[in-house]
Amino acid sequence: MSRVYNFSAGPAVLPEEVLKEAAEEMLDYAGTGMSVMEMSHRSKAFEGIITEAEQSLRELMNIPDNYKVLFLQGGASQQFAMIPMNLMKNKVADHIVTGQWAKKAASEGKIYGKVNILASSEDKTFSYIPDLKDLKISEDADYVYICHNNTIYGTKYNDLPEVGDKVLVADMSSDFLSEPVDVSKYGLIFAGAQKNVGPAGVVVVIIREDLITDDVLPGTPTMLKYKIHADNKSLYNTPPAYGIYICGKVFKWLQDKGGLEAMKNINEEKAAILYNYLDSSNMFKGTVVKKDRSLMNVPFVTGSDELDAKFVKEAKAAGFENLKGHRSVGGMRASIYNAMPIDGVKALVEFMKKFEEENK
Repeated sequence: MSRVYNFSAGPAVLPEEVLKEAAEEMLDYAGTGMSVMEMSHRSKAFEGIITEAEQSLRELMNIPDNYKVLFLQGGASQQFAMIPMNLMKNKVADHIVTGQWAKKAASEGKIYGKVNILASSEDKTFSYIPDLKDLKISEDADYVYICHNNTIYGTKYNDLPEVGDKVLVADMSSDFLSEPVDVSKYGLIFAGAQKNVGPAGVVVVIIREDLITDDVLPGTPTMLKYKIHADNKSLYNTPPAYGIYICGKVFKWLQDKGGLEAMKNINEEKAAILYNYLDSSNMFKGTVVKKDRSLMNVPFVTGSDELDAKFVKEAKAAGFENLKGHRSVGGMRASIYNAMPIDGVKALVEFMKKFEEENK
């Protein structure tokens, strides 16, 4: 069976080189005579895997020494609760709502304290990033929360809000490692691995050390305390070992590609191919304000539900998988993460041109 072009928003495409290397090591990792799936997380072999993965990530992102890297479970959605449990000292948080996941995070935060919505783009179906100038940051806010790239709606922050001395928290699940990031501007970054880094089951948390304390909200479960995981180097309990192993291979793959600056250039080139066609097409239209377009997730429509459905069906038959848009938006969405080859985007555009010609 030949490989398809997988445009899924997550779990998503992984680098073929990584998959092949993992396949070769499936039965015998590094002479241990066992798969990573079988080995103890307390073993020397796995200690090497997780240590090397963290070091590669630190090098890729130039993570300062006063930040901890945690490999946790529960996905990004668990962070919606874990963040207020650990950081909401005054029981106040400021949120900017730019999509469904940001909205869910704000809703979860309200369980633990007061959530102020500083700005929202819900009035136009989250098709833009709100104006970040003159935001009235709450004096008593413990942190300001953003979702850096919006998977469903295809928007991206190109500038960060000015938060002064407040802690900036960012969900980077769908654009993690797609371009360079100045980690020092954030107090906490988290990302579900299944979009741009690895298989489902791992969430990466990068957190400044001064935010890791025993001073958490009463009733916080042991498993949801950052300090527990930081003190135990992500090994307090059995971690998602195989997922971490794959993430480590993806980190190495990115280093071999030239790092995050090189990936940014590649991702901009891929996105330009698709956006340029959308801007010139008489049938397909992008749904996002141009200045706020994501490099990772590209939603588009024909304007006809019937034609959209026909396109998705014919695209699937032609080897282009998972192009149906999210149920809350409709239309189509092409997720073109780091591992999507440029040839995949070019092939999609050629298919779209052919479809447009045949369905005038």
